[in-house]
Amino acid sequence: MGRGRLNVVLDSTILVSAFLTEGGVSFEILQQGRAGRFVWCCAEEILHETRRVLVEEERIRKKYHYTQKQVNDFLASIRAVAHLARSLPEVHVIARDPQDNTIVACALATRAHYIVTRDKDLLDLQSYQGIRILSPERFLTLLRQPRGEQSPDQSP
Repeated sequence: MGRGRLNVVLDSTILVSAFLTEGGVSFEILQQGRAGRFVWCCAEEILHETRRVLVEEERIRKKYHYTQKQVNDFLASIRAVAHLARSLPEVHVIARDPQDNTIVACALATRAHYIVTRDKDLLDLQSYQGIRILSPERFLTLLRQPRGEQSPDQSP
């Protein structure tokens, strides 16, 4: 992964939101990742959860109209640009939702500077072992700063 570049894990809440709402904050973050503004770190477990939500959640399927092929293409496009962690450490930080531990494990495995999420349990942590946990709005504010001011230690 790039030296001096921001390593960032986008959790499944961000990926689902970006898929469903083109032009929203999460979609813009994905576009920034695809453009190389940060090193997009991911894991198959995050992609599986994204797929599960998009395919199996009845309330989402009723509200939005998309095909299985569109979901598969979306996930393939992420695999094409993201740095995929091959092996995740075992992490037990959040008891209420084990899926959240997968996000933290991915961030540890990829030496991420940030986790971007809408998940309240993760956001309540604020940081873990030096990894900042931000909402997409706060992360986008950070990305919009001039490149020299995007220090991982900054508080946007």
